[in-house]
Amino acid sequence: MSWLDRFRGGGRTRTKAPAKDAYRTGSTRVRASDSVDTDHLNEFVQTRKGVEGFVEPRTAVSDVTLLLVAHDGEWTRRRVPSVEWAHTFCNKFQVPSYDAAVVGIPQRMRDYNRRKKLEG
Repeated sequence: MSWLDRFRGGGRTRTKAPAKDAYRTGSTRVRASDSVDTDHLNEFVQTRKGVEGFVEPRTAVSDVTLLLVAHDGEWTRRRVPSVEWAHTFCNKFQVPSYDAAVVGIPQRMRDYNRRKKLEG
């Protein structure tokens, strides 16, 4: 295959086989949430203080996600089945939940990221 064949559409294409638990959204494949994601969220909520949940809507490149931010700014983000599931999860653990598209993300999370970057 010559160099110009890449632009002409010649030659073989190099695409990965989709994951079994992925689905297509436009030109992108999105991995669905699974029990590993749920277990991680459970562990985070139960081992941190002052956790708040920020439900992030589905986008072209990612499904609905739940961003959990602890009192010190430590955070985690995982895919969840739906917006309703995320709010129900937060209610189960008495964690306040917000729509991230409306309220944004907390400053303490950005401060935490900055501190971690400066530490190395």
